[in-house]
Amino acid sequence: MTSSPHQESPAGPTPQAYATGRQYELRRGDALAVVTELAAGLRSFHRAGVLLTETYGDDQIPPGATGITLAPWANRVEDGTWFLDGKKQQLDITEVGRNNASHGLLRNAAYALVDESEHSVSLEATIFPQHGYPFLLRHRVQYLLDDTLGLVVRQTLANHSKAPAPFVLGAHPYLRLGDALIEDLVLTVAADTRLVADDRLIPRSAAPVAGDTDFRSGRHIAELSVDVALTGLKRVDGKARHTLSAADGRSVSLWQDEACEYVHVFVSTEYPGRSRAVAVEPMTGPANAFNSGDGLRWLAPGEAFTIEWGIDYSAGAQG
Repeated sequence: MTSSPHQESPAGPTPQAYATGRQYELRRGDALAVVTELAAGLRSFHRAGVLLTETYGDDQIPPGATGITLAPWANRVEDGTWFLDGKKQQLDITEVGRNNASHGLLRNAAYALVDESEHSVSLEATIFPQHGYPFLLRHRVQYLLDDTLGLVVRQTLANHSKAPAPFVLGAHPYLRLGDALIEDLVLTVAADTRLVADDRLIPRSAAPVAGDTDFRSGRHIAELSVDVALTGLKRVDGKARHTLSAADGRSVSLWQDEACEYVHVFVSTEYPGRSRAVAVEPMTGPANAFNSGDGLRWLAPGEAFTIEWGIDYSAGAQG
């Protein structure tokens, strides 16, 4: 593993500066992953030189929340408000245009190094008690290149408070297949149910997948303009798998474990330098879970909860 330091050495040249802090490079065989100090984010993942996630420049923070990890909630909290023991809690509004609290409390946090090796890195950040969320928790994220050269991510939330704390865990990776035209790719998601959201992207009901939200047989990205949470996931050996594939047989898949009962699919037409970008976000609960209770979990004092997800690559006939 190699990593870039924060500060200039008095005896050496000025090191590379990154807007996302220290960069951790994981290498194994033909696999390369880059993890950031900021938000314990996945900045890039390559296999055999093929870029499998969207990435960004050294001087940028993650556009569209690219690759960041999400705690203690994923997605949105409506108006930034929820109730704890009958008392209204007010979170900071971070999605001003829709008046929501978005993507948790660690999006702008620096994660400290816990341990590292050539194949893995573990980072951790503290969620301190604050207005709108009066709990003390720690979020640890491990990235690992396994012996199949796939990327495995483990996110663990531990409660150091004296009271149970509500939470949703998630992540925000964007998938791609190297230089393949994104419009030509097909996304397959084995999910039977969609959440029907209002114009502020707050779910109001559930319904069977249909039209643009039915990915069970695959949909061309060129046809899609969606920002939707899906559930009712089909699993094999406990894993739900979502695949972006090309006509030449290559594919990249994101899988998520049984703790992640939801996946959010977002096709962006505003990603810098890309005509479209496809976020496939594993989550334990959907937007506004703090109010709806859907997918919401409570972590008892002294307990921890872990989710796993990962990214795999297949070269198809080219391999």
